[in-house]
Amino acid sequence: MTDIQEVVLLLALLGLKHFIIDFPLQKEYQWKNKGTYGHPGGLVHAGLHGIGTFIVLSFFLSPAGTLFLSLFDSVAHYHIDWAKMRLNDKFKWGPTTHEQFWTLVGFDQFLHWLTYVAIIGWITGAI
Repeated sequence: MTDIQEVVLLLALLGLKHFIIDFPLQKEYQWKNKGTYGHPGGLVHAGLHGIGTFIVLSFFLSPAGTLFLSLFDSVAHYHIDWAKMRLNDKFKWGPTTHEQFWTLVGFDQFLHWLTYVAIIGWITGAI
């Protein structure tokens, strides 16, 4: 497999992982509580992202590198989600009342993708 094929495969697998954990597997207990710092709901959600990233990366990296990057993803995901929820709460933005809610959801997803770009950049030595 060429380097570019590996990068494309990694991006696709991380994207699939992200979709599964952020949407079908995210239950009300998780999304309702992500705005409370340290709440188990947000920690479970971020932890699932870390586990998913660990599974994906385990096919490409050593266990130490896999663990480090999975923890990085989990911590980044937690704080991105927490900040999004805090902003929505602060400004009282809701999915049916404010366009800004959806802009913030899009920005949240963009930041998660940048996390994956950083992970792949670290793996490939690009950053």
